[in-house]
Amino acid sequence: MSMFCYQCEQTAKETGCTSHGVCGKDPETAALQDLLIHICKGIGWYASRLPQSHKDKRPAGHFVTESLFTTVTNVNFDPETIAPMIVAGTTLMQSLNDTYETQCRHDNTKPDKSRLFDDWQLTTTDIDELERLGERFSPWTRVERFGADISGLAELVMYGLKGTAAYAHHARVLGIEDDSVYDSFHEALAFLAEEPTDADQLLAMTLKVGEINLKVMEMLDRANTGTYGNPEPTRVRTTPIAGKCILVSGHDLKDLHELLVQTEGTGINIYTHGEMLPCHGYPELRKFKHLVGNYGGAWQDQRKEFDQFPGAILMTTNCIQKPRHSYQDRLFTCGLVQWPGVRHIDGHDFSELITAAESAPGFQTDAEPAYTHTGFGHNAVLGLADKVVNAVKTGKIKHFYLIGGCDGAKSGRNYYTEAAQAVPDDAVIMTLACGKFRFNKLQFGDIDGIPRLLDVGQCNDAYSAIKIASALAEAFDCEVNDLPLSLILSWYEQKAVCILLTLLHLGIRNIKIGPTLPAFIGKSVLNILVDKFALQPISDIESDIRPAVAV
Repeated sequence: MSMFCYQCEQTAKETGCTSHGVCGKDPETAALQDLLIHICKGIGWYASRLPQSHKDKRPAGHFVTESLFTTVTNVNFDPETIAPMIVAGTTLMQSLNDTYETQCRHDNTKPDKSRLFDDWQLTTTDIDELERLGERFSPWTRVERFGADISGLAELVMYGLKGTAAYAHHARVLGIEDDSVYDSFHEALAFLAEEPTDADQLLAMTLKVGEINLKVMEMLDRANTGTYGNPEPTRVRTTPIAGKCILVSGHDLKDLHELLVQTEGTGINIYTHGEMLPCHGYPELRKFKHLVGNYGGAWQDQRKEFDQFPGAILMTTNCIQKPRHSYQDRLFTCGLVQWPGVRHIDGHDFSELITAAESAPGFQTDAEPAYTHTGFGHNAVLGLADKVVNAVKTGKIKHFYLIGGCDGAKSGRNYYTEAAQAVPDDAVIMTLACGKFRFNKLQFGDIDGIPRLLDVGQCNDAYSAIKIASALAEAFDCEVNDLPLSLILSWYEQKAVCILLTLLHLGIRNIKIGPTLPAFIGKSVLNILVDKFALQPISDIESDIRPAVAV
């Protein structure tokens, strides 16, 4: 069985994984994910034709957001759990079709016909047969039919939807959802189900996805801060202390909170890893005294870091890699993330994880203390707004740089370390997502008490960066594009894609992106993005760091 996947930055030869995913995804899993995506398009096609208030639309929204998130890079590698989703999705799609036709009969209207889905039938639940069926819906089949540019633009829409689905799922876990968001998902999926070939229409839909993602990021920000408080500047220990321990990686704040509640008083210390570092800034998480620090760095170093961690490990959401045998029996997954042979926790009963931590040796001694800082979300930074504005007006701060995004394993990412180091002393660096681990342990000092390095948070906290930039533009009575602000972004997977689309939707220009351009964006598409938004690949440090004229 062959495969074709080019949805992430580390794709083989910068063109596409064709025999086995660099991420660890096998062809069988790839085929099932492609089939699941195809069914989501059908669900969107029928759901988009039902009235906005119809009771079946929200469950359909739940299904497509969970399914799209399931197919994000480094989430679910287990065919045994994806196959039942395909069966359930087909049942849901057929139910929506029946409901739609019933509605048309009631309204005495002729139902629209879908070329791809009206005669769709799933005649098997056998995984092998589902995998063979899934091969028909590989992205490569669309490249062959429509060419690299049109298929690439369609995938840009899809990958943006996948990233947005991840954020929508996180918000929903904390009780925040919006039916209009689900309607937008259905609309975009229905659009893709029609297999559009007009480049202008496809580009317009990419910006629509960016608009949807902006709303979803606001929802997630509201969910996180409404539940756990506004992040506050916080010093975080980055070296271990003696005791039994659990390491929590991924992105999900609720999983961490539930684990903190269940381990309180047990003597087990909790450490964050990767994108969980910003959790230390939330008051309702930081109040747990056994949340003692952050261990390790970005996701791509986890196999070495998990191997050396002497406790149990919980992987929430995406970023899992193929585990080593040395720690697989101490590794647990929860939520949508799964790996064959790794124990999965349904819900939030972490008793099995806690038992594994108690059985592991833990850290035997305290290490030499070392620290980093986090918690500079929009509420904290805007609390310094008058001070920041005055520093700009007096010339003490001449420029702002947003250097952040996804980290990754491929060569070329030392660029971001060197870029941060090259930033002039009279400039402030904002950072977010796991790209910060390239330089967040370096000492940048401050400008009149304003830290020169501001960790805004996780990748989904790009909303905070947007809020900060918008507030500065308002303070200086100018557009964001006129601010002394440079955006130098790194990307890896689909959440970075939807953030980029949001920035483009907002009209932000002159964004630099790297370390490589997405393989699914062909030269013609890139030319469109360059002409319309001045999107640029990263180049040399001196050119990219050269500041614009201050306001």
